[in-house]
Amino acid sequence: MDKKLLSLLACPLCKGELIYDREKSELICRGDGMAFPIRDDIPVMLASEARTLTTDERLSKR
Repeated sequence: MDKKLLSLLACPLCKGELIYDREKSELICRGDGMAFPIRDDIPVMLASEARTLTTDERLSKR
């Protein structure tokens, strides 16, 4: 994921910061507890495509 692109993106729900998870190929919003997928190097910033973080993921400092 391009760092410049990542710095421009915000959560579509709360406009908060997103954290890039390289292993899962997702952008994480801790505020909303959502993970937005990255497919073919393109972030899919739709709430309908996002998954809800598990309790363990929400509590993780990662």
